[in-house]
Amino acid sequence: MGYDVSDYKDIEPKYGTLMDVDDLIAELGKRDMKLMMDLVVNHTSDQHPWFLESRSSLENPKRDWYIWKKGRVDKHGKPVPPNNWCRTLDTAESAWEWDEVTKEYYLSVFSSAQPDLNWENREVRDAVHDIIRFWLNRGVCGFRLDVIDHISKVQHFPDAEEKIPGQYYQPGDKFYANGPRLTEYLQGIRKVLNEYDTITVGEMPFVNDEDEIIRTVGLQGSLNMIFLFHLLNLDNEPGRSKWSYSEWDAADMKRIHMRTQRLMIDRDGWNAVFCENHDSPRSLSRFADDSDEWREYAAKMLCTKHSTLGGTGYIYQGQELGMRNIPPDWPISEYKDIESQSYWKL
Repeated sequence: MGYDVSDYKDIEPKYGTLMDVDDLIAELGKRDMKLMMDLVVNHTSDQHPWFLESRSSLENPKRDWYIWKKGRVDKHGKPVPPNNWCRTLDTAESAWEWDEVTKEYYLSVFSSAQPDLNWENREVRDAVHDIIRFWLNRGVCGFRLDVIDHISKVQHFPDAEEKIPGQYYQPGDKFYANGPRLTEYLQGIRKVLNEYDTITVGEMPFVNDEDEIIRTVGLQGSLNMIFLFHLLNLDNEPGRSKWSYSEWDAADMKRIHMRTQRLMIDRDGWNAVFCENHDSPRSLSRFADDSDEWREYAAKMLCTKHSTLGGTGYIYQGQELGMRNIPPDWPISEYKDIESQSYWKL
């Protein structure tokens, strides 16, 4: 439920029905508002009918809809993963999951329950385009494209270099994100979107090259804007995970804002302005002061900064209330998050 989609054309019953979505879109329209939807198409649920077919046999027509590999063999003759990539949400685990039925591995960068789609397959791309049309025809105005820089991968699947000392599995984002056909795939999506009046924002955490950014969101770009993670990486050690910490000051934050603002102004792009999301701490706790004494003032200060930057502003749920981080005395069981749980186990 959420980022492991088992049916792209229906609603999780806990949330409602398609009729509820139709009513929501209609009522929003009466108030001059529109509905923007999250679209998760780098991977599906392992319960999606596509994957259930894909894993059923080596000869199934949907076998190539996902990324399957035989793997390697260790000195004892046992199968081991095709390379040393680790999972994004659990760096101690392989990004490959063994399937007992067909005796091969499937790529699942985020979770074993979220197998990656094979965008090299034209049928997969056509199916995604059909999903986009389904929701746009229903009245959705556009999409946030989840980890959309992951849809193109280097196809020889090499081992990743060591970034985490002493660990076998290593981050493979150099190879499974921002791949050689990313622009082509995004242009295919844009061709569909051009049939409608839409808005798009792409989540692209591994796209940092300025030329690549402008190719994506400039005048000839495929998306209207992308989420750049420069600010969210402000207090992380360079080259380390989000769990690392590096000292910073207001001048560092200013330099980041100046860089991203000037980039879009000088090269005809458009910013997606945000300072927190579901993968990061609350901005009030992280960048300001969430104490009872200063909480209100600090939240208003952050809001003022956020609102005066150039671009389209995005507010994460609760940010408008000045919400702060989960209390430090809560047990780890209260953190309903794969990544947090995995890090706690390290």
